[in-house]
Amino acid sequence: MSADILTFGCRLNTYESEVMRGHAAALSNTVIVNTCAVTEEAERQARQAIRRAHRERPEAQIVVTGCAAQIAPERWAALPGVSRVLGNAEKLQPESWRAEAGRVVVSDITVARATAGHLVTGFAGRARAFVQVQGGCDHRCTFCIIPFGRGPNRSVPIGAVVEQVRALVARGYREVVLTGVDIASYGPDLPGRPTLGQMVRRLLALVPELPRLRLSSLDPAAIDDDLWRLIGDEERLMPHLHFSVQAGSDLILKRMKRRHLRADALAVVARARALRPDMAFGADLIAGFPTETDALFAETLAFVEEAGLQFLHVFPFSARAGTPAARMPAVPVEQRRARAARLREAGRMAARRFYDAQIGRTAALLTETGGFGHTEHFAPVRLRQAAAPGQVLAVRVVAANDEGLLAEAA
Repeated sequence: MSADILTFGCRLNTYESEVMRGHAAALSNTVIVNTCAVTEEAERQARQAIRRAHRERPEAQIVVTGCAAQIAPERWAALPGVSRVLGNAEKLQPESWRAEAGRVVVSDITVARATAGHLVTGFAGRARAFVQVQGGCDHRCTFCIIPFGRGPNRSVPIGAVVEQVRALVARGYREVVLTGVDIASYGPDLPGRPTLGQMVRRLLALVPELPRLRLSSLDPAAIDDDLWRLIGDEERLMPHLHFSVQAGSDLILKRMKRRHLRADALAVVARARALRPDMAFGADLIAGFPTETDALFAETLAFVEEAGLQFLHVFPFSARAGTPAARMPAVPVEQRRARAARLREAGRMAARRFYDAQIGRTAALLTETGGFGHTEHFAPVRLRQAAAPGQVLAVRVVAANDEGLLAEAA
């Protein structure tokens, strides 16, 4: 039995779990838990998974890694059944998986280099592939603990990105998602200081056989001119952008130490929509940030409709020890949850309007397992006919509900 991997959190963790799968292929009776530190809930779920794994497989070796383990390794090492804790740099090194190098092996993440040379050729059970282009973050939003788990911004050289994408396309992947912690900050640490847009343009030119490219979350304050041109001109870049907005209130954005204001985020959405009228938009939003009043929350709620967002990723604020926001006057937990529920309901209604507008239209569907898939706009679809996963099919949308679209082969 090879190692089992439990992955929590972001797409970057998903990519890194596949790197570990290759390094740990020779291990047996091992459970690897790749943790996330974005919220208290993410950590709770990881702890619960570790306890369950120890209860169900008491003889298994449990290895804990990821951002939560990087930030507080001794806390995770103390959990029942945990054999080793590896840092975010160590988990990607082949030697970490060949021999016992100590129960807790966590180095200073601030001096770690970008992931490169870890060629991933598959993603278990997934129709789309993820490719890391960047890691770490140089910004210090007041709510965010991730720089302590990921270190500073580090970019993967363009050649390594191209090699990775070529390998995945050769294995049959039709869609690739570029991922990282802050991908819009790609490039200043590389020779020539390429931007994200320049890297994407070169990638698409050098891998013409890749049909679909998608970007993970973008900082609306850092979209470069080359990327704007690609948004308008490049059909292989999917018409779906997800922004790290976090709030629609200027006062809250300032207290978060974000680099954009409400008007900036609205202008970014409007510009993208003008370049590509069929563009769909998603956004990360935090409900109940410290000092948020009902009036300030109402500004964020109104922002969703004013921007015309379709897909929301909503978090109730989660205080992270060691961050400035954890020391600010807190909104009561029940209020945070209630505001998150209102934002999610606004997102449900916005998504449903978008789904209803797709009825009768033709879409390009990436087929996944179980008769599901996603369109180029990342709208979820149930397909009437059976189809093997990993294909791009032309489909006609015949119905919609709150969960997404129903479609048939066109």
